[in-house]
Amino acid sequence: MQYLCLLHFLTVATPTPIPDERHDPYAVLRIPEFRLFVSARFCITLAMQIQAVVVGWQIYDITKDPFSLGLIGLVEAIPSITVALYAGHVADIVPRKRIIMTVLSVLLFCSLALLFYTLDVGKVLHAFGTLPIYSVIFLSGIARGFMGPAVFSFMPQLVSDRKLYANAITWSSTTWQAGSVAGPAIGGLVYAFGGVTAAFGVDASLVLLSLLLYTFIAGRPLPPSEGPKLKIKESLQTGLRFVFGNQIILSALALDMFAVLFGGAVILLPVFASDILKIGPEGLGLLRSAPAIGSVTMALFMAYRPITFNAGKKMLWAVAGFGACIIVFGLSKLFWLSFGMLLLSGVLDSISVIIRSTLIHTLTPEHMKGRVSSVNNIFVGSSNEIGSFESGLAAKLMGVVPSVVFGGTMTILIVAFTAWKADKLRKLSL
Repeated sequence: MQYLCLLHFLTVATPTPIPDERHDPYAVLRIPEFRLFVSARFCITLAMQIQAVVVGWQIYDITKDPFSLGLIGLVEAIPSITVALYAGHVADIVPRKRIIMTVLSVLLFCSLALLFYTLDVGKVLHAFGTLPIYSVIFLSGIARGFMGPAVFSFMPQLVSDRKLYANAITWSSTTWQAGSVAGPAIGGLVYAFGGVTAAFGVDASLVLLSLLLYTFIAGRPLPPSEGPKLKIKESLQTGLRFVFGNQIILSALALDMFAVLFGGAVILLPVFASDILKIGPEGLGLLRSAPAIGSVTMALFMAYRPITFNAGKKMLWAVAGFGACIIVFGLSKLFWLSFGMLLLSGVLDSISVIIRSTLIHTLTPEHMKGRVSSVNNIFVGSSNEIGSFESGLAAKLMGVVPSVVFGGTMTILIVAFTAWKADKLRKLSL
């Protein structure tokens, strides 16, 4: 009965009066299929965050080596980057929902594989070490490489009015961040009190629920293409030329890429939780959720007060502040200060993410969104994983704390360089 009530809420339009004729913060949530979309996105985000926490703690528990944590990011980034451009091309020639359903099926298989390894851990992990886990992460990296462009280009097809794009992006980002808040906390708690098998069981169940929610969303035809049908090479070149020929998009992507590349200390949180702050897996879950708590709070605020004037300058200041938070976090030996810095970093990161996503959606033609999104994934999405590898390698060479401080410092320097060179981004208003 509770499931039926939830499904009724998600699929039936809500005739709520619009509170503000100039700006309705809930406009896209009145679209039934958009509610299904953000619910499905919440579930898959929750699942991936739980998986990330458990895999990170599991591998560090086996190896006691921070570099092995960095390898998680590298193993996921290599396949994701490899397929990214082709995945964008596919998202522009194959119905996006079909791609999403296929990818979710592969991710479900990966979650079940991780669950299976825990059922016979003595024979699998003790025989092959961490190789089986890395193999699953590699496969999930391929799947997520196709997922990004498909979801990015499918979302605006659920919103008929382009004026609602910013509102849709804000709520989509809020949903993603909400999953990022709850996922690490749930993953840490389930791992601590129920064990690794229970944690991966929850992970697999959430992936399955996301897959089921997408079945209730009607497929959409591909947007009409402008001009003749292009071959794969020409199609990819067109997408790359569009991105590299637009200073605003290119500088925004580059800014976030280097900020995430050098400022991503999240992969080292198991080390901080275990060896520096000594707070265990429960505390690890709280630290992992802190940035997302800040991001959700800021995204909800921006649903009511969207940033339009001086958006470029605010984005630059936000990324610089993010770098400063990472520096203080790296130097902190107090849990409450570390938690607070990660939370504030999430607030500032949310500003950057929403501004960047809004300008990409607004400036990109519908029939090219898959390819542009794939370039975005290479710049920003995969830089999370490469940044994880960089953090693990830097921690191995420099030590954990110096590597985090170095990353935050580099982020601030990159902001200064971008502000100097990218005058169009600096003057941007949405």
